[in-house]
Amino acid sequence: MSQPLAGTCEGFVLAGGRSSRMGKDKAQIIFNGAPLIQHAVGILHAAGLEARIAGARTDLSGFAATVVDDPAYPGLGPLSGICPALDASAARFVVFVPVDLPLLPASLVRYLVHHAQVADSAIALASVGGFVETFPVVIDRAAAPALAASLRSANRKCLSAFQTAADALSKPMSVVSVELLLQAGQVCDPGGFSAQAWFLSVNTPEDLIRAEGLRAHRVDQIS
Repeated sequence: MSQPLAGTCEGFVLAGGRSSRMGKDKAQIIFNGAPLIQHAVGILHAAGLEARIAGARTDLSGFAATVVDDPAYPGLGPLSGICPALDASAARFVVFVPVDLPLLPASLVRYLVHHAQVADSAIALASVGGFVETFPVVIDRAAAPALAASLRSANRKCLSAFQTAADALSKPMSVVSVELLLQAGQVCDPGGFSAQAWFLSVNTPEDLIRAEGLRAHRVDQIS
């Protein structure tokens, strides 16, 4: 899985949330000396992917090219950013990572792409502790019409929309266990964080403090 992914797959950072619990745009929040959007773009680059930003509420064009929400369905959750991004991409598979998972390792993103390609999945997701994580997600671009239909419907929950899209294509919605991947050496985290920490969403000031504390604790352990 060391080959470049650019060209066969494209990555997007989802940055269209309201950030109501944070009190200001999460994308611009500083974590470990850099804004969260920079960390998210860096994760995609480290995975070998070209990166764009979907659904940004502020001007983030200095970090990567941006794709705006569908003006007919703005601010209606992640699907508002996912659907226009799929329409804007020419790649077979498209990866979406949220702007608020700064501890996510690039190796997991790479593996999910690899799995989607090998399994011919409509959707590829990860689970940790038996819980299916909504992001990161790899989506076959052929799922775009079904996801757009979900966006237009009253039920815009991502996991439900993903399953509906997979069913429409008669392809699997694959869920891979992070614990099994770690045991098999298929993924690793250079930062040494636990798998649960990878999915720590920085949604509130308290979450930011917790994430900084985990990072500081890990640095202390190494030093």
